[in-house]
Amino acid sequence: MTQAPNYSSICILRLSAIGDVCHGVSAVQAIQKAHPNAKITWVIGKIEAMLLADLPGVELVVFDKKQGKAALKSLKQRFKGQQFDVLLNMQVALRAGFVARCIPAKVKIGFDWARSKELHSLFINKRIAPEAQAHVLEGFKGFAKAIGVADYKPSWDMPYTEQDQAVADELLTPEYLTNKLLVISPAASKAQRNWLADRYAALADYANEQGFKVVLTGGPTELEINLANSIVEYSKTPILNLVGKTKLKELLCVLKRGSLVLAPDTGPAHMAVTVGTPVIGLYAHSNPARTGPYLYQDYVVEVYHQNLLKQTGKTAEQVPWGTRVKDDDLMSQITVDDVKAMFDHVVQKESLQ
Repeated sequence: MTQAPNYSSICILRLSAIGDVCHGVSAVQAIQKAHPNAKITWVIGKIEAMLLADLPGVELVVFDKKQGKAALKSLKQRFKGQQFDVLLNMQVALRAGFVARCIPAKVKIGFDWARSKELHSLFINKRIAPEAQAHVLEGFKGFAKAIGVADYKPSWDMPYTEQDQAVADELLTPEYLTNKLLVISPAASKAQRNWLADRYAALADYANEQGFKVVLTGGPTELEINLANSIVEYSKTPILNLVGKTKLKELLCVLKRGSLVLAPDTGPAHMAVTVGTPVIGLYAHSNPARTGPYLYQDYVVEVYHQNLLKQTGKTAEQVPWGTRVKDDDLMSQITVDDVKAMFDHVVQKESLQ
């Protein structure tokens, strides 16, 4: 058996998005344990760095895509005179390829042929092992394995402070901290991936009948604020609306206090996984086996597979892995009764009665 190289410097490249960098943390922390003497640098997006700032033992180098060519020039200057033992290029987007060109490394490891796209192959000189029908997190595990890390059970040590938790707890108030708590993070980055406001409200009412307090979380965008306001208007239940009122680390701490999270295909669902809060994921456009809440894939309510079959005549095993289905109204196929049934199942399974 060949012994793994003894790395002194490792660079991680994964710029976005929130959910994906959450998956990446588990791989990076497994790498840290296997290579305790290696200096680890992570080139990451600006927003994502706000969540992972002060990640133990990792130097974050922020790449702000809004700066365009200036950001690439700055990165090249930042690494001038350095050379990493290995670059783990965990992103196939063309932009990430140009970033990889600015990172000096002896070995540049990327995805296998099947998962390569957007000219990814031009920016790497070694590949991870192919893996059929893998979750995004499993893909990142492949990078850890490529540098000698044995198979591992994903775990997370997320960086947040006592102050972050204190702010979150103050927002939640004692009333919400001392009761079972359903956290609804209702908005994805694209409106068509969101469930309907009146149906979120119906679940909030149902959860309240089961003894849960309900909190809404999300960012400050107009889409998120409008969706949250609509949910509050439809609901007959008192709802604590924290949408737009938390920084990312404070949001993480709110999710940590939750008994259960309800969310579509969105970053906070994966943030919740990192702090051990069960997630009911709502999926229609993308395969939850690839992008669902990693530890709670059994708790997904999905209409992806039936729509994939309807649109393509094929199953997920017969089309390229990661194939999405398209239609603006797919999420409306997820019924309130579907989600109530899953809610009851999770409450029983997680002993939240």
